[in-house]
Amino acid sequence: MLSLQSLSLLALLGGTYASFHDFDIPRSHATVKVQAFNLGNVTLKETAHAFFHPVLPGHETSPSPVYAFLVEHKNTRLMFDLGIRKDTVNFVPSVAASFASGAFILNQFKDITELLQDGGVPLKSIDTVIWRLLDTYARSHAHFDHIGDMAKFPNTTNLVIGAATNISTFPEFPNSSLQASDFAGHNVTEINFAAINLTFAGLKAIDYFGDGSFYLLNTPGHLLGHMSALTRVTPTSFVSLGGDAFAHAGQIRPRPAFQKNFPCPAHLLEETASSISTDYFWSPHSRDGVFDMRSRAQQLLAISDVPDAFYVSLDKLAAFDADPDFFVVIAHDMSLVGSLPYFPASLNGWKASGLKERTVWNFANEANPAFVFSPA
Repeated sequence: MLSLQSLSLLALLGGTYASFHDFDIPRSHATVKVQAFNLGNVTLKETAHAFFHPVLPGHETSPSPVYAFLVEHKNTRLMFDLGIRKDTVNFVPSVAASFASGAFILNQFKDITELLQDGGVPLKSIDTVIWRLLDTYARSHAHFDHIGDMAKFPNTTNLVIGAATNISTFPEFPNSSLQASDFAGHNVTEINFAAINLTFAGLKAIDYFGDGSFYLLNTPGHLLGHMSALTRVTPTSFVSLGGDAFAHAGQIRPRPAFQKNFPCPAHLLEETASSISTDYFWSPHSRDGVFDMRSRAQQLLAISDVPDAFYVSLDKLAAFDADPDFFVVIAHDMSLVGSLPYFPASLNGWKASGLKERTVWNFANEANPAFVFSPA
């Protein structure tokens, strides 16, 4: 099994990336428009240990935003994730019961279909919905917060899923979080990476539109065939939609290449010296209870379920994260709440606006809701 220490060594040996050319991504002038929706917060009580460790006292429960993304290519619109449905009573019974009991808490007033229509995007204009979840039967209720309610979309909306996705539905399969209404009337296409030869950053990639504007990436780990997306928003800059490739920014940062290209701001170096607990976190130059971020050569948080594939995918996505041409957004990044431009704004201008430089260290700011590095 790969360790955090071994991956840190790989990162050190790998050097830094100067531009997207270093990943052998084909050149293209074709782009897509990417717009983010924050559907609200979902809180799963006492479950932080299922997503990362160490979990410090007082951080066993924390809310997470639920993001969904509208991708527009010429005259075609697709959704990458749908977020969570607001009518929690209509989940499969076991999930609905968790909301009814208060074990799960949803702070949301509109679902994605309402937000789209309120913003002037007719549901009939959504050509495709991409679910990048996999193995929903083996991991009971793993992704109810991403599949939305497909029954609200017209039958003309296609559904794209990974080839390993178990589409067994409740009640025939009691552990499934899917229902027959999720598929009824929709054309369902499976994405299979097995025969794909295109790779960059060590990840198998499918050129979805055939022009280099939108790629589906095979990033197994969280679930066996988890997919991410890479969107080209200018000819030389990208937004990486990481999905559930990791749950917290501290699981991918800091790393040596990241630190070199995006040095920790001086005020955060000073703040984290006392705010990050040296009882739980170490770096070579930390001493006497004073944490030294600059010398930290591996990510602060580990992944709880630790399959080897998870760390391999994470290490490859970390190369994007360290590169100035890529902006990585995951499905539940609490550190970006209040900073990410939401629909009707787009993410296309992230690089010109300096969004990455302003936000990549948010997770280490004690005032940010994503901060989990000292007992509460």
